[in-house]
Amino acid sequence: MLRTFLECDKAKAVISVGCCYNLLSEEAIDIADSCCGFPVSQGVKSAGVMLDKIARDLACQSADRWRGLDEHAGLHNFELHALRAAFQIVLFRHYPNILLESPTIGRQGKALRRQQNQRILESNLHHGGPSESGEPRESVSFLHEYSSIQSSKNCKSRAVDGYSLFVKFCESGLGRLHLPHLEDTAYSAVWRESESYFELIGPYWSLRAALGPVLETLILLDRLLLLQEYDSDLEASLLPIFNPVLSPRNMAIIAKKISK
Repeated sequence: MLRTFLECDKAKAVISVGCCYNLLSEEAIDIADSCCGFPVSQGVKSAGVMLDKIARDLACQSADRWRGLDEHAGLHNFELHALRAAFQIVLFRHYPNILLESPTIGRQGKALRRQQNQRILESNLHHGGPSESGEPRESVSFLHEYSSIQSSKNCKSRAVDGYSLFVKFCESGLGRLHLPHLEDTAYSAVWRESESYFELIGPYWSLRAALGPVLETLILLDRLLLLQEYDSDLEASLLPIFNPVLSPRNMAIIAKKISK
């Protein structure tokens, strides 16, 4: 869009709000007059700065949204990432060819959470009465239940319940990929190996969230520099226009051509 703005004489102004940095292309950086998505400015190209897909994914992270989560919501997100990471090991060991296709299984964890909440609601309608915390049973979320499992003194029960959720996650994911289910021993082997690493998910994703804005800033400044390099008769600025909690992509590049 910014290139079109620069090349079109009829275009006098532009407002650009970035999104989906993970989809930017970089492959053509060494080709003259290439139209790759990053870098676009001569300044960044001459510096030899490159990002890979992992870094571009990281640029989409929102520290502000993570900061706005309460304890239970934060723990729930970490648990979903842990389940997805363990499921990746299942795919790597038993269906390695599918990984070449970069499979997508959607928001499996969130779907399981909705199903769990529905079961809680149905149980409440059947049995009635408040939860142990005094709240209506239908208000007790899947996260609250799973978090209480994690803090339970009964380690064996906690492991069984966590493992049961992992099996459901795997079977749902394999179903979406049209892959056959595995024997229970395959799931349990991955679970035993992975469970001890789950406590590292929180610190790892916190670091990702902290680094995300740095990489996003690099991408945005590259675009701003493209405009500033083009012509002295062009004004360009980079401004925050949204609350970053409501919209992580809150920075807008605003440019206008100055009439002589």
